Amino acid sequence: MQLQEKIISKILLLIAFSSIFILALITFFIFEEGLPLIWKVGAKAFLFGEKWIPSKGLFGIFPMILSSFWVTVGALLLGIPLGLACTIFLSELLPPSVGTFFRPAIQLLAAIPSVIYGFWGLIVLVPLIRNHLGGPGMSILAGSLVLGFMILPTIITISEDALKALPPSYKAGALALGATHWQTIWRVLIPAARSGIVASVILGMGRAIGETMAMIMILGNAVKMPTSFLDSARTLTTNIGIEMGYASGDHRQALFATGIVLFFIIMALNILAIFLSRRRAH
Repeated sequence: MQLQEKIISKILLLIAFSSIFILALITFFIFEEGLPLIWKVGAKAFLFGEKWIPSKGLFGIFPMILSSFWVTVGALLLGIPLGLACTIFLSELLPPSVGTFFRPAIQLLAAIPSVIYGFWGLIVLVPLIRNHLGGPGMSILAGSLVLGFMILPTIITISEDALKALPPSYKAGALALGATHWQTIWRVLIPAARSGIVASVILGMGRAIGETMAMIMILGNAVKMPTSFLDSARTLTTNIGIEMGYASGDHRQALFATGIVLFFIIMALNILAIFLSRRRAH
């Protein structure tokens, strides 16, 4: 029996290390392909250049970095409050019998292909924005709204699991001390489940930054500095998705270098979120 357990533990350890090894290979490949272009044009010119004209050797991605952050922030402004509200409603206010219907419906949102979200945004949101708010319609606002709905299942599911994992004594103790149901939720349960909620926001943020297909369809793909949410834009991921099919030489290396920038952005966001969650916990 002990021999079988040792064999199983070794197999599981091997599987765990294989995933790390695969991630290391992907990272090595991206850096090997992208770093030569960064050294060639210079990190400053690449990161802060405002012109992306590969045919002329101009590889500035600063407008796309800003556009990525604008779209992500817009998605989080919609997704976090709405997701947290849905989480509280599902876990604390909705009868369990009704919740068994709503939870699968929310989780089903995650199974919808991103191209469907993009098509819905193109048919519904883009004309609404163009007719009522102005601009081309294909804009950062349209992308933010679509992404806000796309990250909802991630935020709701993980946040609800975090709330359900809390000991029942938290809620019982707060109610015994005279707190109302809402005070218990807002003052006790939400702060106690902060780490899980922050994790859900991190994963939602990663989904928002990494989304490609839907954004290609509704952002307008204009490489320019964004000045408002009604402007057309191009994110880092959509730039790779649009141009990788025909890129070659320095142009291809520049797209891999864009992937390196995305790699560091996601790492920085994760480190910042972990730091903030630990700081609040103390």
